[in-house]
Amino acid sequence: MSKKVFVSGCYDLLHSGHIEFFRQAAAYGDLYVGIGSDETILHYKHHHTLYSEQERLFLVKSIRYVKDAFINSGSGILDFAPEVEWLKPDILVVNEDGDSPEKRQFCAEHGIELVVLQRTPQEGLQPRSSTELKDSLCEIPTRLDLAGTWIDQPYVSCHAPGWAITISLEPTFEIRERCGLATSTRNMIRKIWPVRLPDMHPETLAKLVFCFENDPERSDGIISGAQDSIGICMPGLVRHYYDNRFWPERFETCLDPDILDWLEDRLCLVPMFPRRPGCSVVEGKDITRPKVEALAAAADACWNAILRRDTDGFAKAYADSFAAQLALFPAMIQPGVQDYIDKYAARDGVLAWKMSGAGGGGYLALVCTGSETFPEEAIPLKIRRK
Repeated sequence: MSKKVFVSGCYDLLHSGHIEFFRQAAAYGDLYVGIGSDETILHYKHHHTLYSEQERLFLVKSIRYVKDAFINSGSGILDFAPEVEWLKPDILVVNEDGDSPEKRQFCAEHGIELVVLQRTPQEGLQPRSSTELKDSLCEIPTRLDLAGTWIDQPYVSCHAPGWAITISLEPTFEIRERCGLATSTRNMIRKIWPVRLPDMHPETLAKLVFCFENDPERSDGIISGAQDSIGICMPGLVRHYYDNRFWPERFETCLDPDILDWLEDRLCLVPMFPRRPGCSVVEGKDITRPKVEALAAAADACWNAILRRDTDGFAKAYADSFAAQLALFPAMIQPGVQDYIDKYAARDGVLAWKMSGAGGGGYLALVCTGSETFPEEAIPLKIRRK
C-alpha cells in the first residue's frame, strides 16, 4: 500500500516552484494537500488572498501529482492539525522555509515522518517564490516629497503652519527599503491590499491608511507623518497644509498633464545607501519659528514655480527647502551622504538636490535642466495620473 504524504500551504500565486514541490513530495507516496483558508491567511499573514480558497482548491486539485486537496479547518502555523488527525498521513513534507520547531514537535507527537526538501526548481526553469512574484506584480505606488518635509509633524508646524508637497509615483523601478520613499507605509498598505490600491476616493483612502499605520496601541510612540499616506494614495502633484495637527487642513491637487510631463523631464533619483540601523535623523534637531517659516516659504515658492513651469525658480525653491530641512534636522546628513551630494552637484545640468524622505541615506532626488542631462545611472520617474 502506498504511503500517505501530506503538505500544506497557501498556494495563492500558484507557480512552477509549487508544482515542482508537489512532484518531489509525490515521489514519497500518495500526495494530499491542505490549503490555508482565507480567514487563516488574513489573521496569520495579515493580508487578503488574491484568489479565494475555493479557487485555490480547484487549482491545486487539478494538478496531476495531487491525490486530493482540501481547505484546512484550523488556524495559525498548524492550521492543518484537524485534517492530519483524520487523514493520518505517514509523511509530512515541507520545504526548507516551512521547517519549524512546532512542526517537528507535532510530527513527533503523531508518529509522522518529517521530510524537509530543498527549494530547487525544475531543470531548465528559474527559481520562483510567491513573495518575489507578488513584489513583481505589486502596483502600489510610492511617493516622493518635493518640499516642506517635516511640516507634517505637529512638533514642527506648531511653530509656523505651511505646506508639504508630494508626487505619487508609479512603481516602475525597484523600491528599496529604508530609502526615503515611504516604504514602511507602502508595506503597511500591502498587508491589506497586496497588489493594488482599492478604487475609492483618494483623500479618504489616504486617511484610512494613515489611521491604519498609526495604531493607537503602537508601542514605539512614533506617529508616521501624513505626507506618506497622502503621497501614495493621492495621484499627481499634491500639496497639503499643516497647522499643529497630524492631518492637513486642506489640499490642492494638480493633475495637469503638461505640468506633470514637465516635472518628469526635470526630476530623477540616484541611489545612495539605505538608512543605517540605529540612525537617528532627529538627534540634534533645532526647531525654531524662523527656521520653520523658512521651510514653509520655500514650499510655497516651490509650488508656484512648478505651476509656472519655471525651471530656475523650481530649482531655487527646491534647494531652499532642503537647506531649511537641514537647518532643522542636521542629522539628516549621515556619514557618506555629503560625498554623493558633492559628486552630483558637480554634474553639468544638475541644478538642485535633496534627500528623499527624512534622510540619513536613501536617494538623492535631483532637479536637472532636462532629461537629457540626467546622470547615466539615474532613475527616471513616472508620476501617477489616476
